[in-house]
Amino acid sequence: MKEFTIGKHDAGQRLDRWLAKALPLLPAPLAQKYIRIKRVKVNGKGSRRDVRLNVGDVLQLYINDEFFDRPTPENAFLSLYQPKLSILYEDEHILLADKRPGLVVHPDEHERVNTLLTHIQAYLYQKKEWSPYWEDPFPPALCNRIDRNTGGIVIAAKTAEGLRVMNQKIRDRELTKLYLCVVHGRMSPPQGRLEGYLFKDEVKKQVYVRTRPEPGAKTAVTDYRTLTAGNGLSLVECDLITGRTHQIRAQFAAAGHPLLGDGKYGDQREDRKYGRHGQALYSYKLTFQFTTPAGPLEPLNGRTFQVEDVGFVEEYFPDWKGPDRR
Repeated sequence: MKEFTIGKHDAGQRLDRWLAKALPLLPAPLAQKYIRIKRVKVNGKGSRRDVRLNVGDVLQLYINDEFFDRPTPENAFLSLYQPKLSILYEDEHILLADKRPGLVVHPDEHERVNTLLTHIQAYLYQKKEWSPYWEDPFPPALCNRIDRNTGGIVIAAKTAEGLRVMNQKIRDRELTKLYLCVVHGRMSPPQGRLEGYLFKDEVKKQVYVRTRPEPGAKTAVTDYRTLTAGNGLSLVECDLITGRTHQIRAQFAAAGHPLLGDGKYGDQREDRKYGRHGQALYSYKLTFQFTTPAGPLEPLNGRTFQVEDVGFVEEYFPDWKGPDRR
């Protein structure tokens, strides 16, 4: 419990508004709940949220110590009262989340709170499975990244052992990630492989496809197959043989079939015909195919996880029934 005495500068404020200013990490819905259940007392008694405070009022706050901290990137998760996650699978070591387009995976200079990692932290904190205030806690960590405007399955490790094993499995290509995308035109042939070299411009945050090796360029290989086509568009399934930044987006654009809605590599003039903003790209299926011992992740071996729906598929190919299972 912490106690505060109201001075002349805070007098006249409503209780809930004083609480929001004094404890900026405390989510407003949780603050209202604490007032309602009398974990916030004024002069030793429960109070209404709209009561006006007077000079000399003594407030007793029966609230966890961490909410009294100053806001930092490390404790931003505390301000998420209701974390929003679509969880496909969870066990002691691993969590699979379906990230929606528009959400960044990690906090950056533009967004500190509303990120996938922060939602995962808030979720595990509220389940009492993790807290940065424990001694030597393992912070939840993401094993793969997805662009802000791309949706799909993201793997999060809840333990150090889970992170170590999963990262090794990813490096050894013992799992398969399949993407769905919508491209302009029809691929020829309808099924095949895109190969080249990707050079990344760190300043422009953009990659360029090269047909020959050059310093700084990395091999990029994508297998694809057309699932259906119509109205000037094709629905394509992609298997990343290599995992380079913007690989699918850049390679299909270089092949003359940019992704629908891709503001960086696409054709904005054509995109306007379809009213699309944000690339039509989704990491929709994940299969674990372990060929070496997986330790704590062994329950995942042989399993496939698939998102329930992909919005752009329903919008542009409503009659398509789905790919065959692999």
